[in-house]
Parts: sequence; structure tokens; C-alpha cells
Amino acid sequence: MHAITAEEVAGFGAPGDGSVKVDSVMADAGAVPRIGFVVSKAVGNSVVRHRVARRLRHVVRDRLGTVRPGCTLVVRALPSAATAASVELGGDIDSAFRRLRLCRDHSDTGGAQ
Repeated sequence: MHAITAEEVAGFGAPGDGSVKVDSVMADAGAVPRIGFVVSKAVGNSVVRHRVARRLRHVVRDRLGTVRPGCTLVVRALPSAATAASVELGGDIDSAFRRLRLCRDHSDTGGAQ
């Protein structure tokens, strides 16, 4: 994973429904995907924010092999992420990836096989 800058994060859209919001930008098709995480104070205190960020990193790491090369992703934790189980976070990430057509193998079918 490669870090993204604050300026790049600022260029993404507003949060949506669910426990996370994923925004993406396609860059160089041969580049490694870059991922940034935004967990604001609205999610909770420092301990809660770090726990959410850690869980999101693990959830996204498990899915990195399915993300198209060249993507820059920003995963924003919404306040409901503080109480969401890892399975729920994973489901929200999967849903966002399908909606944004970020998956390599099933981009045209929305994840259906």
C-alpha cells in the first residue's frame, strides 16, 4: 500500500450511507493501488478511532488482490463504524467496491459469477 496526500483526500466526495464510504480515482493502470483511511473524531475517541482504522486496514488488506491496479482509494469511516463488526465493515467495503466497479475479475457483473 502507498500513502496518499491530504490534497488528494480533499478532492474526494462526501460520505454516504453504511459504516464506510469508499471513493476512488483511476490513475496509471500499471501502478500499485494506493489506499488512505479517514477516521474522524465523529467516530469516537482516540482508542475507538484507532481500533476502527486497524480493523479497516485488515479488511481492505484481505481484498487488495481483487482491486484493479492504478486505483487510489479513500476509505472513510462513518460514525456507525465504531459499533460495526468486522463482518459488517467487510460487507460495506465489498458493496462499495462492486458499486464503484473496482474489482478486477467481476467488474462488469457487479460481483456476480
